[in-house]
Amino acid sequence: MIFTISNIRKFYTQSVLFKNAIQLTKDRFTNLKRGSYAVLNANDVDYFKKLLGDNNFITGEEVKAYNEDWLKTVCGSSKYVLKPKTTEQVSEILKYCYKHNIAVSIQGGNTGLVGGSVPVFDEVILSTSAMNKIISFNKLSGVLVCEAGCVLENLMNYVQNKGFIMPFDLGAKGTCQIGGNLATNAGGLRLIKYGSLQGSVLGLQAVLADGQVLDCLSTLKKDNTGYHLKHMFIGSEGTLGVITKVAIHCPNAPKFVNAAFIGLKSFDKVLSFFSLIRKEFGGSLSSFELMDSVAITSVQKNIGLKCPIDDNLEFYVLLELSADNNFINTSIQEVLEQALAEEIIVDATVGDQPSVVQNIWKIRENIPESFLRYGYVYKYDITLPHELFYEIVPEIRKRLEILDVKAVSGYGHLGDGNLHLNVATNEHSDKIVSAIEPYVYEWTTKCKGSISAEHGIGLLKTKYLKYSKSDIEVDLMKKLKNTFDPKKILNPYKIFPQDDIN
Repeated sequence: MIFTISNIRKFYTQSVLFKNAIQLTKDRFTNLKRGSYAVLNANDVDYFKKLLGDNNFITGEEVKAYNEDWLKTVCGSSKYVLKPKTTEQVSEILKYCYKHNIAVSIQGGNTGLVGGSVPVFDEVILSTSAMNKIISFNKLSGVLVCEAGCVLENLMNYVQNKGFIMPFDLGAKGTCQIGGNLATNAGGLRLIKYGSLQGSVLGLQAVLADGQVLDCLSTLKKDNTGYHLKHMFIGSEGTLGVITKVAIHCPNAPKFVNAAFIGLKSFDKVLSFFSLIRKEFGGSLSSFELMDSVAITSVQKNIGLKCPIDDNLEFYVLLELSADNNFINTSIQEVLEQALAEEIIVDATVGDQPSVVQNIWKIRENIPESFLRYGYVYKYDITLPHELFYEIVPEIRKRLEILDVKAVSGYGHLGDGNLHLNVATNEHSDKIVSAIEPYVYEWTTKCKGSISAEHGIGLLKTKYLKYSKSDIEVDLMKKLKNTFDPKKILNPYKIFPQDDIN
């Protein structure tokens, strides 16, 4: 079974541990205080029902799934979910909420790791899942225009059938939505070749807190007319406005894809191999994924997948090349032979058939689920300089060696410096959290890294924002928030520590 968010959710749903462990966010974080927002009354309910219709106004037991994040770490107490189908409906919702001081939690696919897409208290939930239409695709320019609720995998399949690819790929692609991808500035597996998501987004449409529609849905690749306001919403995590439509540039699909799985003895060898690959293949390099031995052992033990090469090495790399000619097939074999002769690598397997490439990727894709099989996972998504990419992992192992920990692993996108630090245990423990936080963020800051590589700040990292942003940066961010959303009704309690923004 390949890792998907739906698989993870199924695992959690079946877990007695997590059925009992979920706790309301307001009870778990007692320092948080509900803002002075209105409580929905009968008139409010009637308004939203009339606007959206009964099928798109959700209440009762069905709301529970929208209140919880998929890792079951945070849980709100909202009673209502609004599912608009058009930008105009989003505009009417926010216009009403702004006038009546109703707090709104913005939710896409709800696949984040930092509690950014679920309510903290009783905020009304605005789900974009019903806004899932593909508006247009221009085969000449490669520009896709779609609504924010489109699931990433559906978009990937759509453009692939036309000979193109989405410029990013995520493990959560079967559930995550393009609007949420933009709102968190998602990274993923292809960043090393196609760059960050910001560079691929040509335009977007967003609804502001007071209901005004900001239409920056340009499909032009060059537009040098003042401020590019689209960038205000990419990475804003729903705190400045609700993204409703997106224009994104899609590259032509490569004609040939080649994947290799490589074993190495040390992290120094990994860096040497990375340098060699970058030198030899440049623009053909589409993924360079690092996995440690703990991750490989976990996949073999908990998922039942066999490592395709020697499984007694310290590090493994999944390398993917893509190009419009098949020189990469011969070239990668020659480079691997060279690396073997120079003792940079120890073992390798390579393939260019789609089924072989898919099988090679299964190891990497199943790592997150394999750790969840232990019971509970503390996940840290950080960016570090390449040469320091793995150093935090043994440091955390030392700090946790006297505690009941099943596995401490580091894996992720070495190509862009994004480390996924995972600590697997049987159940949640405050002692383990205290041993990791804020140490991991202090260490990251000393290394000139970022405390969040892909998932944003959300709720869970608000008190650590200072580790990656200077005082002047945070001050400017607050001013933007207060300008775009002076009543602070959009995704309250997220990004900023509560005392700093209220």
